[in-house]
Amino acid sequence: MIKITLPISKENITKLVVGQEVFVTGTIYTARDAAHKRMDDALNGKKVLPIKIDGATIFYAGPCPAKEGQVIGSCGPTTSSRMDKYAPRLYDLGLSFVIGKGNVGDGVKEAIKRNGGCYLAATGGAGAMLASCVTAMEVVAYADLGPESIKKLEVRDMPLIVAVNGHGDIFKY
Repeated sequence: MIKITLPISKENITKLVVGQEVFVTGTIYTARDAAHKRMDDALNGKKVLPIKIDGATIFYAGPCPAKEGQVIGSCGPTTSSRMDKYAPRLYDLGLSFVIGKGNVGDGVKEAIKRNGGCYLAATGGAGAMLASCVTAMEVVAYADLGPESIKKLEVRDMPLIVAVNGHGDIFKY
């Protein structure tokens, strides 16, 4: 088990081993299909993205609304392959980590290896447990998308698994 505090250097990302359990603390951003499409459109239009991608961590999630007394509602991972058409470009812009569930495509794996990034897998169906790791939440872009808006989350000890490391090694699960 490794504890990771974000942001993390590319050098330290390349030390991660596939299958390794990690506990992540720091700032992450949620973004799903609709937010990725808007970011891609912004890049195509030579516009500035609403978040700094270099060194960032994106969690493929669309959290449920918080109940009274909660920071955030259930916050489970979305199937990562749905963002495969967008992820390589973001890794090329310096994205450090993506958090999701399931496999990612060959283009994403190549971008991870090319850029020294990493793909971290979250356990599907564990949204309530993952939400308990969130200490703060703020909508930072595309509020009109509701659950699919980009949210800035502060997390503490979020349990994840290294699924594709910076060398392109793949965890077989």
